[in-house]
Amino acid sequence: MKVGFIGLGQMGSGMAANLLKSGNEVTVFNRTTGKMKALLEQGALPAALVADACRGDAVITMLANDDALEGIVFGAEGVISNLGRGAIHISMSTISVALSERLAAAHAEAGQRFVAAPVFGRPEAAAAAKLFIVAAGAPDAVGACLPLFDALGQKTFTFGNNPQAANLVKLSGNFLIASVIEALGEAMALVGKAGVNRSQYLDLLTSTLFSAPVYQIYGRLIAEQKFEPAGFAAPLGHKDIRLTLAAADTLCVPMPLASLLHDRFLTLLAHGGGALDWSAISQLSAKDSGQ
Repeated sequence: MKVGFIGLGQMGSGMAANLLKSGNEVTVFNRTTGKMKALLEQGALPAALVADACRGDAVITMLANDDALEGIVFGAEGVISNLGRGAIHISMSTISVALSERLAAAHAEAGQRFVAAPVFGRPEAAAAAKLFIVAAGAPDAVGACLPLFDALGQKTFTFGNNPQAANLVKLSGNFLIASVIEALGEAMALVGKAGVNRSQYLDLLTSTLFSAPVYQIYGRLIAEQKFEPAGFAAPLGHKDIRLTLAAADTLCVPMPLASLLHDRFLTLLAHGGGALDWSAISQLSAKDSGQ
């Protein structure tokens, strides 16, 4: 397929490279043009403007937040004004439910198709094409995207015709990951203050009832306090919990743990943790206990 790819951060660079490896014609755009160099050396085509990335069958966006995506999509120079009729915008960012609804309506009005397909996985999973993809949209549009998803991830889960469902599922998943991080941080603060070896404690957890990857990956980061370089920066974690709470407010669903996590991220950011991995909120419990 002829695919445009917009957003070459830690996740997007690996994803675009995997699309190239699977034989797609990929045109890349990034506001910081230096991030395009490695992909151009692998055979990608350069896009000087957003419009240049919108000439093919589909365009993928992988951007940090709602504001960045809105700036790329709307306006005379944006995706909607330049994507062909019947072509597909695949939004793979973690964005708000409200923006997803707005994008679906705007693309439909322009005669284009819109698929929400946020992903689970850190940068190393993106580079290894091991992402889990959560997709929603019109069946014909999602079906057309499946070869691309196969090149990017190990499994795709579909959640119906409404794109915003995929975004809600993604936000709920990130809420659960953050909840595990907070729980691990509290538990390790407890045993650590008593003198228990944290790595040994983690081995017990992940060898018995808590063997899921989320405990293995984040447990190791917490036990070894490896929060730099950030695979997923704390401000992004704060953003995702804020968007989760916004969706919960709209649906009248109380989420006390999400409110707690929101405050934990604010505390970390207020103390200069903006460059750390989001798993660094786990250290707040240790600090609260005087460690």
